[in-house]
Amino acid sequence: MIDQYQHTMLEIANTMPNGHGDFPPCPELLTEHELALFLRIAEISNSRDHHNVIERLKRYRALPRIRICNKVLYPTQAIRRWIEKETINNN
Repeated sequence: MIDQYQHTMLEIANTMPNGHGDFPPCPELLTEHELALFLRIAEISNSRDHHNVIERLKRYRALPRIRICNKVLYPTQAIRRWIEKETINNN
C-alpha cells in the first residue's frame, strides 16, 4: 500500500516546472526548452544561453537524446536515468 508521502512523491516525479510556478504533467519527450525547465538550468547556471548549457551536457556528459523528423528530443525516462547515473558517478 502506498502511503500519502509516497503518493505525493510519485506525483512530483511525474511533473515539471513550467516557469510560471505551476507543475503540469511531464511529457514523455521533452523539447530543448522543456528540458531546460526540467533540469532547472535557469536557476542553477550563470549562463544566459541555456542552449549552450544543453549542448555542453550533450557533448561532455552524454546527455541522452533522440532525433525525430530532424528535431532533437529528450526522453524523460532516459533523462531521469542519466541524472541518477551522473549523481552516482560524481559523488
